[in-house]
Amino acid sequence: MRVALVQMCSTDDLAANLKAAAGFVDEAAERGAAFVLLPEMFAYLRREGQAFPHAQGLDGEIVTSLREWARRHRIRLLGGSFAERIDGEERVFNTSVLIDPQGEVEAVYRKIHLFDVQLGPGGNFRESASIAPGSDVVVAETPIGGIGLSVCYDLRFPELYREMAARADVRFICAPSAFAPQTGKDHWEVLLRARAIENQAFVLAPAQCGTHGPKRSSHGRSLAVDPWGLVLAQAGDAPGVVTADCDRELLERIRGKIPALQHRRL
Repeated sequence: MRVALVQMCSTDDLAANLKAAAGFVDEAAERGAAFVLLPEMFAYLRREGQAFPHAQGLDGEIVTSLREWARRHRIRLLGGSFAERIDGEERVFNTSVLIDPQGEVEAVYRKIHLFDVQLGPGGNFRESASIAPGSDVVVAETPIGGIGLSVCYDLRFPELYREMAARADVRFICAPSAFAPQTGKDHWEVLLRARAIENQAFVLAPAQCGTHGPKRSSHGRSLAVDPWGLVLAQAGDAPGVVTADCDRELLERIRGKIPALQHRRL
């Protein structure tokens, strides 16, 4: 099965971001992808500390656009994440939405682990000031197998993915991200390959890249990793689409050789 990772350099211009995302989805479908993934905050990437003027519900413009694109191309589509409005709350959820080829919402995940870090100049973040944490581990049961949903900073918490594996037969793990350059250069690929090896699953990580505005940039280098931990595809430092072919028989062979998921004791 061919998957496509869309790498973007989103800004605080909702209309421009949606137009760019639509074009990338068109390109991915033309290249034969059955599963297309967009990065974290693909529709609106704010400057750190600013509000989310386009926060909306699952019936808003962003998810409606995702559903339309998926239905038009008959693809499975991951809307990496967007700012989901919470009634009666100033904060929002950082929400990832999986859409099936008929344009129906297949699963919704709200980012659990929030990025509150002090990396130095240009790298100080306090996500919890404006984003509320989710609480539910989400694995979508689909015709192509279990798809585990996560977002960016979640990658540093392997217990999340073990919980996914305990609940379902996870074949794909999604990790849409806007990884900080300071950590991305050393940790991005290592974390993604580790999660693939530990869980014997394909890890698909579409990313933000480049400079989004004053004091905000992202590492890029979107990755698709196979269950052995080998990189199937990697993007560079510019927006675009990369594809990878996921051999599901390979996954079965790896799990047959090293049945680590069956050997868990804790």
